[in-house]
Amino acid sequence: MARHPDRPHSVDYIGALVEEFTPLAGDRAFADDRAIIGGIGRFRGRSVVVIGHEKGADTATRMRHNFGMARPEGYRKAQRLMDLADRFHLPVVTLVDTPGAYPGVDAEARGQAEAIARCIETCLKLRVRSCGDHRRRRLRRRHRARRRQPRTDAGTRRLFRDLAGGLRLDPLAQRRGGREAAAEALKLTAQDLLQLGIIDQIVPEPMGGAHRDKPATIDVLGDGLEKMLIRLLTAATSTSVRSGARNSWRWERRA
Repeated sequence: MARHPDRPHSVDYIGALVEEFTPLAGDRAFADDRAIIGGIGRFRGRSVVVIGHEKGADTATRMRHNFGMARPEGYRKAQRLMDLADRFHLPVVTLVDTPGAYPGVDAEARGQAEAIARCIETCLKLRVRSCGDHRRRRLRRRHRARRRQPRTDAGTRRLFRDLAGGLRLDPLAQRRGGREAAAEALKLTAQDLLQLGIIDQIVPEPMGGAHRDKPATIDVLGDGLEKMLIRLLTAATSTSVRSGARNSWRWERRA
């Protein structure tokens, strides 16, 4: 169900939730990677920077977006957008939906590992608030580069894993219930991750899965992201007020 082709994609969420969306392309170094889309828009009245994976809905769009598998220029584009958000003090919203980074020879030749590492570094240095939604079964090491947010959420039927690839579970698939048993043993379900503190909340899906009712799924996710952003921005304001008061007190003491 988590891999159903009719589930909402990043373009669906952005089209329904983000007003006045202006896409920004290219990494200013090599090319534009369509596996990652991003830009500036208004989410529920707030200016935000949105970054998301896009896998495509049919054969033509899947080829165009490389099935959501980012190349180095995609990670560098995400890094550029996060730097832009940091400069203009805009919250960052990420939509993770990928089987992993592109494993091709050309991607490795252009510095895939370095691009991912730099992207992780940028995430960790962000001074603005960020939150993200993870919507795929696979959570691999290579797209940790865009999941270093202080607030993350997951769908009720979404499954996460931190393995080098899906083939490691294939022997278990020969037996009935093998994958489910492996997921339970490895604590990879959304409920397990919430209990372990890796994610902050679980967004419920409509009965039967997100593909059964796309508008309802998008609305529920939008409500969850809005509440999360309000909580983060309120906490940031309180911290700034306390910091300002503390700095003022120190100035008066010095005077």
